[in-house]
Amino acid sequence: MLTAVLRGAEVVNPLEVAVGFLEKWAYEADVDASPMSFEEADLRRANRGGARISAAEIAAILERRRDIERALRAIPADLSLAARSIPWAPLTRLFDAFAGIRGVGFSKMTKALHKKRPALIPMLDSIVQTYLAADAAGESFGERATALVRGYKVDLDRNRVVLRAVRRELARRGYDATEVRVLDLMIWSAFA
Repeated sequence: MLTAVLRGAEVVNPLEVAVGFLEKWAYEADVDASPMSFEEADLRRANRGGARISAAEIAAILERRRDIERALRAIPADLSLAARSIPWAPLTRLFDAFAGIRGVGFSKMTKALHKKRPALIPMLDSIVQTYLAADAAGESFGERATALVRGYKVDLDRNRVVLRAVRRELARRGYDATEVRVLDLMIWSAFA
């Protein structure tokens, strides 16, 4: 039986945990047909996933669409956080495109961006942010978000074998979830 080792906790039988979450909550595992663009539909989809981005926030985000799309084009659509080399500077620029938008923090931003890069960008909701709090260093909004993702990568790398095994078994059962998404579920199960 595999065990996921987190900071201060272990998740025994992570497959059972992941299946439990995926059965309970609907998760759109659709492939983004336009991974280099960023549109209102992407924000609406994030809202269906619980982001709660208001109409005013959507308008403010879309004013930065050009910067967001430029940053997305610098990051391969299929890039995984499990890769050896991550383009941290373009990722920071992508996150910085959301800086200073009233009401939009790491949670809403990453819920909107996760579908654009599902194997790279975790959903930094309040539970995951609290879990990664020791990693939240940086001067700018983007640097702090990137620091959290770097910390997340440490946990992903430590659990790579377990996460890949869970992902394969989930796929066999009809669930399409990246290692990033599976690690989200492990963190939620241990710290929510």
